[in-house]
Amino acid sequence: MEYLLDTHTFLWFINGDKELSKKAKNSIADPDASKFISIASTWEIAIKVNLGKLKLDMPFEELKQQIILNGFEILPITFEHTLKLCSLEHIHSDPFDRIIITQAYAENLTVISKDGNFSKYKN
Repeated sequence: MEYLLDTHTFLWFINGDKELSKKAKNSIADPDASKFISIASTWEIAIKVNLGKLKLDMPFEELKQQIILNGFEILPITFEHTLKLCSLEHIHSDPFDRIIITQAYAENLTVISKDGNFSKYKN
């Protein structure tokens, strides 16, 4: 299986947060799974840290090491992703979540998120 983690899901996983369901944790920890983090997630984290809306358990600089150590790949934003964004239904208003949704569609990835809005989109 191939997964794209929503920003909060990634943070919960690397922090061992109990908010992450057992099913999600097991899916992410599966050694046969391919796991991706959108570059948009690192951008969102950086903005929230800078604004004081998010406090990390580690310096921001260590996030890349956590991505690598946990077997994630960083998914860049491509022009094809933005093309898909132009036709995406306006169910969710968060721009970071919208690009994650379009990346998942374009790359045929399953999103792992607690956000109920993700499941409202049809590929």
